[in-house]
Amino acid sequence: MIIEKKSLPRRTFLRGMGVALALPMLDAMTPALAPSAKPVVRLGFVYVPNGIIMDKWTPVAEGANFEFKSTMKPLELYREHLLVLSGLAQVQGRALGDGAGDHARAGATWLTGVHPKKSEISLRAGVSVDQIAAQALSQHTQFGSLELGIESNQLAGGCDSGYSCAYTNTMAWRNDTTPLPVENNPRAIFERLFGDGDSTDAAARMAQFKRQRSLLDYVNTNLKRLNASLGAQDRAKMNEYTDAIRDIERRIQKAEQQNATVKMPVMQRPTAVPEEFEDHVKMVMDLQVLAYQTDLTRVITLMMAREGSNRPYRNINISDGHHNLTHHQNDEDKIAKVTKINEVHVKLFAYLLERMKATPDVGGNLLDNSLVMYGSSISDGNLHTHHDLPIVLAGGGAGQVKGNRHVMYPKETPLNNLLLTVLEKAGVPTEKFGDSTGKLELEKPVQLSKN
Repeated sequence: MIIEKKSLPRRTFLRGMGVALALPMLDAMTPALAPSAKPVVRLGFVYVPNGIIMDKWTPVAEGANFEFKSTMKPLELYREHLLVLSGLAQVQGRALGDGAGDHARAGATWLTGVHPKKSEISLRAGVSVDQIAAQALSQHTQFGSLELGIESNQLAGGCDSGYSCAYTNTMAWRNDTTPLPVENNPRAIFERLFGDGDSTDAAARMAQFKRQRSLLDYVNTNLKRLNASLGAQDRAKMNEYTDAIRDIERRIQKAEQQNATVKMPVMQRPTAVPEEFEDHVKMVMDLQVLAYQTDLTRVITLMMAREGSNRPYRNINISDGHHNLTHHQNDEDKIAKVTKINEVHVKLFAYLLERMKATPDVGGNLLDNSLVMYGSSISDGNLHTHHDLPIVLAGGGAGQVKGNRHVMYPKETPLNNLLLTVLEKAGVPTEKFGDSTGKLELEKPVQLSKN
């Protein structure tokens, strides 16, 4: 790489040995953008399945300085970046004459707002909001969007009362007949982000990684040359960035080593997927932050688990399946276990917010310049309700959204109104989405609540 100017282009890459490494935002890039340097808005959508124990989630009082209930307590550190939105509904997830299948409809409707066709073969839902954003924003990035998950998407056939597994495997739809599969393998995500983008060389790059040489080693010469031209603050940013990449590489290699020695009684665990759920989620979230930081994409969806997931959580001493527990029929022991699972998910979301807040970006940090929606398309998992959904919106949207608020909307307010608003904040104004009735007023006047 030859630097011919005093300022670096925002889309600078370090190249070598078939690898193209995007750079984080550096001070040296600002002059190249001046005088119009402005933060860009990143969008994230994090889904949790099977609903939430709502009386442990919903704040009692509306307004600022509300008291966090136990399940949401891990998010209190990010109060100033957080909106809790109550009263929203995704009514297209209801049966509407189609009978059972609420989990399939929940997964298919959260981001599409379209009632899915009940079929195991002929799929139909609607384009999801992330893909509307991706189509508009992809002109600025290498990838229009990333679809990430923790559970594999290998289930096929029918998964819920006559609905295809495709409805529960993903929440992202390119169009009304094309669901987008999630990627849950950290190494595959890493390869996609930091390879040279040529799929024909994927096998060769994988072979290089299996020799356990770091991606950074391939661009080391150019990296040294770049660092020599940077100021002290930018060198510190580059050191943090490259340390983060090396740490992810180390964790992927360690996971592969461990999985290679584990003897599974029935089937072999997928390569590079950590044994522990929380380790897996954190690794994927770290990759999500790197993708935002390098502006490789501005739109990412992440499924903590597929809708209807029956994963046990043995790390917190819960061997029962999550989905089975949500049909608790008011059994206090089962409710307590579901609450513990809900808390695990929220703590992991807090980890993502922590990583984003710690990552510098134009005018602040990634969390300041992002909008990340967290929640589910089912509220009460026991009754399969699709109203009063558990929804939080985190991030400042590049100065457009003020946090520290619990906002209560009239019952049955379409969740699609919020999705319209998120698109507008990201610079993708859209007139109608699903059953939307208008944009949601996030800045609704509220009274200060008393702690």
